[in-house]
Amino acid sequence: MKENQNQTPYLMFDSTILLGDEAEQIARSAPNALLTIKYLHEAGAKVILVSDWSLKNKSFTSESVADFLSSALNNEVVPVGCISLEKLLKTECFEKANIFLLDSLSEFKEEVANCLEFSEALSFGVDIFVNDTFSQSHKILASTVGVTRFCYACLAGFHFEEILNQLRNLKEAEREPYVAIIGGGNLLDKAAALHFLACRCKGLVFVGMMAFQIMHALGLSVPSNLVERGALKQALDIVQFAQSRNVNLIYPQDFWCKNDRFSSQFEIFPSHGIMDGWEPVDIGPVSLDEIKSLLTKCKINVRSTEVVLLLLYYRNLFAAFVLSIHLMKIYKSSCTSGESKLAQILNQLSQSDCDVTVVGNMACEALINESSSFSVSNMVYNASVVWEFLKGRKLSGVIALDRVCLIFMSAYPFDIDWNAVYVDPSKPLLVDIGSGNGLFLLGMARRRKDLNYLGLEMNKKLVRHCLDSIPRLGIQNVYFIATNATSAFRSIVSSYPGKLTLASIQCPNPDFNNPEYRWRMLQRSLVEAIVELLTPNGKDFSSVHCSLYKSLQVFLQSDVEAVSLRMKEEFLKYGKGKLIVDEESNAVNSQGWLKENLFGVRSDWEQHVLDRGAPMYRLMLSKSTSTWCQFSKEASK
Repeated sequence: MKENQNQTPYLMFDSTILLGDEAEQIARSAPNALLTIKYLHEAGAKVILVSDWSLKNKSFTSESVADFLSSALNNEVVPVGCISLEKLLKTECFEKANIFLLDSLSEFKEEVANCLEFSEALSFGVDIFVNDTFSQSHKILASTVGVTRFCYACLAGFHFEEILNQLRNLKEAEREPYVAIIGGGNLLDKAAALHFLACRCKGLVFVGMMAFQIMHALGLSVPSNLVERGALKQALDIVQFAQSRNVNLIYPQDFWCKNDRFSSQFEIFPSHGIMDGWEPVDIGPVSLDEIKSLLTKCKINVRSTEVVLLLLYYRNLFAAFVLSIHLMKIYKSSCTSGESKLAQILNQLSQSDCDVTVVGNMACEALINESSSFSVSNMVYNASVVWEFLKGRKLSGVIALDRVCLIFMSAYPFDIDWNAVYVDPSKPLLVDIGSGNGLFLLGMARRRKDLNYLGLEMNKKLVRHCLDSIPRLGIQNVYFIATNATSAFRSIVSSYPGKLTLASIQCPNPDFNNPEYRWRMLQRSLVEAIVELLTPNGKDFSSVHCSLYKSLQVFLQSDVEAVSLRMKEEFLKYGKGKLIVDEESNAVNSQGWLKENLFGVRSDWEQHVLDRGAPMYRLMLSKSTSTWCQFSKEASK
C-alpha cells in the first residue's frame, strides 16, 4: 500500500463501537468497525475521524472518545477540538500524530443541512473519503454526501461494506427461507418493505403496533385507538399477498398493558380482548413462549413432516435469517420483561447455527445488555436506513461513493479471459466509457478491424443488448462490460494484454435536478487511471498501419457546453501535465471545439442532437504533439 502513504483519509466511523466498556471487548465484537481505521493507519495515511455520538446513552466528549479509541486501537488518537482542519494541517501536532478526532457532528446544524461550506471545511486537506457508518447512509448529510464533492476518491469502509452485503444478501440472494420478527408501528409508511419481506420470508412475526393492523385486516377485534388511520387497505394487501405465497403471519396472543390512569398498574390481556383504559406496552408470556417454541423447534424437528406453521418451510436452522426490526417500545417495569426475554431468545439462536441480524436502537441495546458476546457487526442501530433499503429506495450515502470497497488500487478485480473475448487481444484498444446502446462501438468495430473495442456501461440491460448484437453482426473485435467505470476502469484495462490507445467519454448525463451535483459525472480517480494507462508516445504502435495512433488520445464530447468544459478542465487538472488539447487550426472552430466527429461514426445521441440542428462540443486531448491529420482518411475508408 505504498501508494497510499502521505495521503489523508477522512473517515466517518460508526459510533456503535462506543457501546462497550472495555476496548478489548469491542475489538473482538466489532472487528471491522476498528479494522478500517487500523488498515488506513498501517498503510501510512494520516487518518481524520469524525462521527456523531450524541445518540448514545452515555455522556461522551471528544477527549473521552479519543481516549477510548486510543485504547481500542493501541495507537494515539488526538482530539482536534474543532471541525475545520485548515489550522491543524499547519501545526507541529499534525506532523507528530497520525490519527485525529474531530468534534461530534451533533453540535453542528450545518451537518443535517448538507451545507456546502461546512462540507468543504470537513474535507479540507483530505484526499480520500471513507464512509464506515451504514446507519446514516439514507440521509443526505454534509459528512456522508457533501464531502464527496471535495475528495477525489470516495469509498466504503469494511464495516459499512459488511452490513451492506448482509442486506444485499437478504434482498438479492436465493437462500433458504427467512423469518422476520418485526416491531414498531406506522404500517402505512412501511408497506413496501413489508411486501418485500413477504417475498423473501416464510414467516412474518409481528411484535409491535403493526400487529394490531394485521389483526384488524384479518377481521379480529382491535380497540379503535390502536387502529392506524388510513392503513387498512395496505394491511389487507399485505395479508392477501402473504396468504397467496403461503407466508405465515404471526401476531402476539397476549400483551402486557398499562393502566392509563395508574401508570404503575400492569395486567395481561389477550390480544383480542384489551379493555378500554389499558395501553399495550409489551408482548405477554404466551406470545414469548410461542415465538421461542417456533424458532427453537425448527432445529429439533428439521426433518419432521408433522411440523406445521413456519417449521414446515425450514430444512435447517443455520439458513434462517432472523431480522428483528425495532422492537415495540417497552415501558420499564418489574413485571414486563418481553424485551429482555426476546433478546435472550435471539442471543441463544445466535449461539447456535442461526444467522441473526438485529436492527433498531432498542433491539441492539437489549442484545448488548443480554450478552457481551453478540457481535456488534450484526447490528444496525438506525432502523430507518433498513426500512428505506427494504422499500427499494436509493440510499444517498451509498450512491455518493465511487465504489463500495476499501482496497484502493485493486477494487473490483475483474478476472477476464481476454482470449475468449477477442480473437487477437494484442491489438490496440479503444475504450468508450458510458457506451450506452453501443451504436458507436459497433459501428467502429465494423469499420476498423485492426483495433479492439471495449464499452463500459452501468446499465446492465443495455450491455446485454449490445452483447446479443455482436454475433448477429458477425464482428469479433468488440466487447461490453456492465460496470461503473469510475471504480473498475483501472482494474479492467490494466489486465488487457495489448495497449490502450484511446479513451472516449461521449455525452454523459448531467443531473439537472440537483445543481450541486450537475457536473459531477467525472471523477479524479478515473482521469488518473485513463492518463496512466494510455501508452506513452505511441511507440508501441509503429508497426500498426494506423497513423491515428501515433499519438494517444482522449476524445470528449457533449451537447451541453458546460459539460464539455468541465470534462476538459478535469483532464487537464488531474492529467499530471501529460495531456494537451489537440487544436489543429483546420479542425477546430473559433471557440476551440472540433468542427466534426473525426471518427466518421456517430453515437445515437450525437446523431439525435445533429438532426435537431443543435451543436456538439467536441475536443481531443493528446499525450503527444502528434495530430490527427491522417485519421479522417483512415476512418473514411
